[in-house]
Amino acid sequence: MKFENTLCEKSEGIATITINRPQALNALNEETLKEISSRIADARQDENIKVLVITGAGDRAFCAGADLNMMKGKGVYKGMHLSQTGQKLTLEIEELGKPVIAAINGYTLGGGLELAMACDLRIASENAQFGQPEINVGLIPGWGGTQRLPRLVGKGKAKEMILTGKRIDAETAEQLGLVSKVVPLDQLKSTVKELASELMNKPPIAIELSKQLINNSTEIDLRMGLVNEAEAFGILASTEDFREGVKAFLEKRKPQYKGK
Repeated sequence: MKFENTLCEKSEGIATITINRPQALNALNEETLKEISSRIADARQDENIKVLVITGAGDRAFCAGADLNMMKGKGVYKGMHLSQTGQKLTLEIEELGKPVIAAINGYTLGGGLELAMACDLRIASENAQFGQPEINVGLIPGWGGTQRLPRLVGKGKAKEMILTGKRIDAETAEQLGLVSKVVPLDQLKSTVKELASELMNKPPIAIELSKQLINNSTEIDLRMGLVNEAEAFGILASTEDFREGVKAFLEKRKPQYKGK
């Protein structure tokens, strides 16, 4: 695939996907969606990559949403297909068996917010703004916003954001739990790298199973969730990583996990 709208840097076990359309505030068109999907597939297959970071080029926007040019002339079928394409990408991010961090560096609107919400952790710069403005052009969030936003901030606030289309600032997003941390723009990269490095040193199998259990926790009842948790606990108790973790704890040293 020829990559024209995204960049990918791999360094020290961290892959960073950058949406590289700063002239369009990193808006997502169909080609960009395909490129991000391909980058994620590569990160999934690369055993050397332990953590994935997604960000936007420049210091004005993480992603200002879907490029509205995609919607011109769309009928029911093509409109549904576009929605499903975006939903597929967000599921690929959410279901990746490695931690995914959104490094949010500015406007995070519409499909950009939906992309960020599919990530496991979100770190935002102080200049970031968040919103689902689709209502203002006669649409609704179509890439998971009506489903993930209520799970993160509650139904009441999600309705307010989606029905009014109003934006919130980074401080409010942190108070709502939409982002984990807010830092000055010039500290965003270093903060994300520090977090990624911390996650990189955690046991990979435990990370993957933890993600699966948490992602599924809102889809099943408590008792079945506890059954799944016990099964995962048993699997992890049989791994080399668990034995290494216990041994390192007793020997008062840092564990060296191998994902086995």
